[in-house]
Amino acid sequence: MLVLSQTVFNRPVMSLRTGGQVAAAERPIINPNNLKIEGFYCSDHYNNQQLILLSQDIRDNIDQGLVVNDHDVLTEAHELVRLQEVLDINFVLIGKPVQTVSHEKVGKVSDFALDSSSFYIQKLYVSQNLLKSFSGGSLSVDRTQIHEITNRRIIINDLLQGHPAGAPVPA
Repeated sequence: MLVLSQTVFNRPVMSLRTGGQVAAAERPIINPNNLKIEGFYCSDHYNNQQLILLSQDIRDNIDQGLVVNDHDVLTEAHELVRLQEVLDINFVLIGKPVQTVSHEKVGKVSDFALDSSSFYIQKLYVSQNLLKSFSGGSLSVDRTQIHEITNRRIIINDLLQGHPAGAPVPA
């Protein structure tokens, strides 16, 4: 099921063992190579230490927060050797400029939708500049339309130009 990014940002992390909050998930750790949320930076509820919750340790996403087995699933960053390269990139998706392969500026990423079971980002929602937003509104970009992701921008395949309803499409 696809959910918007707000359903997983700034959420309490609840323990099944204690039945209470053990941390607060603050922001995601996004792998730009495959657009997967690998985990979340969390502030520990007991000592306000910055820890990491891996997405594979999340059992469920309910109204009260993200559900994990216990506080023990929270890990310090230096212990996650396989994730160090992604942590060093420190990729932030919201606010990233989006342009087409032919260098046409489209807008900036304002939100995204992710699959709640696999934590793969499936859609990007791009807010366009003021002039384009009057005529076309916001833009939804599927992950299959993404051509390249760099640290500075997201490059998508060229957009189809709209034609008036009933007008023949040129060959």
